[in-house]
Amino acid sequence: MRNTSQRREQILQLLVKQGGVQVSELAALTGVSAVTIRTDLAQLEAQGLATRNHGGATLVRTPPQEQSVQQRDSLNSALKEVIGARAAELVQPGDNILVDSGTTTVPLARHLLDHRDVTVMTNGLNIAWELANAQGVQVMLTGGLLRKQSLSFQGVQAESCLNAYSFDTLFLGVDGLDLQFGLTTHHEAEASLNRKMVERARRVVVLCDASKFGRVSLHRIGLLEQVDTVITDAGISPEYRDGLARLGIELIVAE
Repeated sequence: MRNTSQRREQILQLLVKQGGVQVSELAALTGVSAVTIRTDLAQLEAQGLATRNHGGATLVRTPPQEQSVQQRDSLNSALKEVIGARAAELVQPGDNILVDSGTTTVPLARHLLDHRDVTVMTNGLNIAWELANAQGVQVMLTGGLLRKQSLSFQGVQAESCLNAYSFDTLFLGVDGLDLQFGLTTHHEAEASLNRKMVERARRVVVLCDASKFGRVSLHRIGLLEQVDTVITDAGISPEYRDGLARLGIELIVAE
């Protein structure tokens, strides 16, 4: 039996694929009761992704499409820069950190150039390139299959690599952060690797500009209960300030 997180992601995927779902078919597919399925659909409706109807639900809002890393580089670049700079302040000499690929984590890498005695493992080709000349930073790549759309390594080799390590902090980029649905990304293999990253780090720090709040992409990374700190910009809404506080998540607003 799938857990709640996995089941709701599966339902969302079916909604995107089919445009509509029936309670009876979902109950048979997932092996849970119709009452549980109705609760799942109510949650997706609350997020604005679906509308419930008699016997099922229909898709209302398709998760946003992925953009190339070049397109994303130009979006909110000034905000990403201050977020990255603030994140770099959390890194201390002797730290072993894990840095996810993404355009919000690239500025973090740039602000690590003058750090000393830091080890960085990353699945991001662009992250490694930024740190190539950082004399005080030892750089490790996960390896794996390079996904050119995001300049990130992924797959079984990348995930297996992480099993041999334990990290002080994971700096994680996401495509969506929703108070109910959690952390999401566009690509299934990246979500799988991100889940493994979360397992291997003692502290999870999410870097995202305020435009990512309330977004739900197709593949779930994890729930917000797994997050220790969120670093964002001053555009964060009162709803999300309060929601993160209720969950006990440290909020750092970079200005």
